[in-house]
Amino acid sequence: MLLAIPVMPELTGTGTASGACMAFDYGTRHIGMAIGDRLLQTARPLVTVNNRNGTPDWQAIEREISDWQPADIVLGWPLTQDGDEQPLCNHIRGFVKQLTKRFDLPVHLVDERFSSMAAQEHIRSMRQNGQLKRRSKHTDVDKVAAALILETWFTQKS
Repeated sequence: MLLAIPVMPELTGTGTASGACMAFDYGTRHIGMAIGDRLLQTARPLVTVNNRNGTPDWQAIEREISDWQPADIVLGWPLTQDGDEQPLCNHIRGFVKQLTKRFDLPVHLVDERFSSMAAQEHIRSMRQNGQLKRRSKHTDVDKVAAALILETWFTQKS
């Protein structure tokens, strides 16, 4: 189930027409990551990395970016139901600066309203269909939300 979420303005670069894209669902304790293919417009959850006191596990992020070589980075932008920025946006601005500085990749922001709720529903559906046998964890929600954010970006870009 894709979310009808508008794409936020790009922060850096123009990206490429094809290739792998990586998405992040930034949280104060964990950052969900997903990988996807722009041509196929599909995404899948990847990993969740720790974010301790506003300091992401940069080694884990660098490892994933090195392994997957994304052409673009997509990041969830948390807005309220009214479209106002949430306080977390300030942290995300800092994260975007670090991503840009460390990896020199285009970073795109996507309104992520309701992505966590959609991720929870997706996981619930997977459990009901027998696709997920174990009990889900909050980190599952983070990486599924990142995949939904990336799929939303693909849909909005096409």
